[in-house]
Amino acid sequence: MPEIRILIVEDELLIAKGLSRKLGKLGYQVVNIVSSGESAIASATELKPDLILMDIVIKGDMDGIETAAKINEIFNIPVIFTTAYDDEETLKRAEKTGSYGYVLKPIKDRDLNATIKMALSKHQQQRELQKSLAEIEAINEEKNRYLSIASHDLRTPLTAIQMSTSILQDYEEKLTREKKSQHYSRIKSAVNNMNQLLEDILTLSQVESGKLVLNLVPLEIIQFSRNILDDLTDLTNAKQSFELVSLVDDCTANFDEKLLRYCLINLLSNAIKYSPEGGKIILEIRVQPENIIFYIQDEGIGIPQKDQGKLFQEFQRASNVGNIKGTGLGLSIVKQMIDLHGGKISVESEVGKGTTFIVILPLNL
Repeated sequence: MPEIRILIVEDELLIAKGLSRKLGKLGYQVVNIVSSGESAIASATELKPDLILMDIVIKGDMDGIETAAKINEIFNIPVIFTTAYDDEETLKRAEKTGSYGYVLKPIKDRDLNATIKMALSKHQQQRELQKSLAEIEAINEEKNRYLSIASHDLRTPLTAIQMSTSILQDYEEKLTREKKSQHYSRIKSAVNNMNQLLEDILTLSQVESGKLVLNLVPLEIIQFSRNILDDLTDLTNAKQSFELVSLVDDCTANFDEKLLRYCLINLLSNAIKYSPEGGKIILEIRVQPENIIFYIQDEGIGIPQKDQGKLFQEFQRASNVGNIKGTGLGLSIVKQMIDLHGGKISVESEVGKGTTFIVILPLNL
C-alpha cells in the first residue's frame, strides 16, 4: 500500500514538529509544514498531498477554516482540523467547509490515527460515488445524443413515407402505374434509410461502450468479397458497374465476418451513392506477407481536400454532397471497426475524378 502523504498547517513550530514525529511513527509521510493559509494553498498546489492536517488558528489573513474552504473549492483533498477549541460555533463553521473531521489538542496518537483512517475512507467513498455519478451522467448524455440524432434524422424518411402513403390512399384510382411505382420506391427508399440509420446508431453505441468485440473466424476473402459485390448489384444504376481485381484466387485469414462485411458494404455503398453519373467501381485486393489491402475505387464526385482530414469523425460529411442523403456516421464506425482489427484506413480523392479508400488489415490476427 503506498505511503499516505500529509501536509501540516500549524503556526506553532514545536507543535508542528511534534505532530510530524507522531505521524512518522504511525507510518505516514509528512511532505511539508507551513504556518499560513496562503502557504497551505501553495503547497497543496505543488505537492498534491493525500490529506491535510489544518490548525484553525494560523498566520496570515485567512484562518484554517477559510483556508480549508478554498482548498475544498480548488482541490479534492480531505482536510482534518486540529484545534484547542471545541465550542459549537467554531465546529459549525468547520463543518460547512466539507471537513473530514477534527482532533482536539493535545493530540493523542490513537485519536489521530483513527481520525485519519476514517477521513481517508470517507474520501475514497466520496470519490467512488462521484465517479459513479459521472459515469451515469455520461451514459445519460450519450443516450440523449443518440435519441436526438434518431429523432432528427428519422423525420425526413418518415415524412416521405407519410406523404406517399397519403397520396396512394387518396388518389389511388387516379394515379398511373408509373406514379404508383414512384411512390412505392420512395417508401422503400425511406424505410431503407431508416433501417440504416438505426443500425448505425446501434453499432456506434456498441463501439463507444466497448461492447463490440472481435469474433474472429477463418474467411476466404476473395469469395467473401465477390459475394458482397453480388449483394450490392441491385443498388447500382444502369451506368455503374462493379469489378473485382485480385492477383490471387483465394486467401483465407482470420477476421470478424460481421464487422468486415459492414466495412466493405459501407465503403462500396458510398462509392455507388457518390457516383450518380455512373462509372466503374473497383474492389481491388492485394495480399502481402503480413497484410491484406483493400482498395475501393470509384469515379464519382470526389472529396474536397479540406474535408478529407475530418471524414472519419462522427457526423462529418464532405461539403460537396449536395442533396445526397447520409448521416455522417458510417465512416466513423468503419474506422473504429478497422481499429479493432489493428488495421488502418486512408483516403485519396480528387473532386470530379473519384475517390479511393485504402484499408490495410493484418493477416496475423
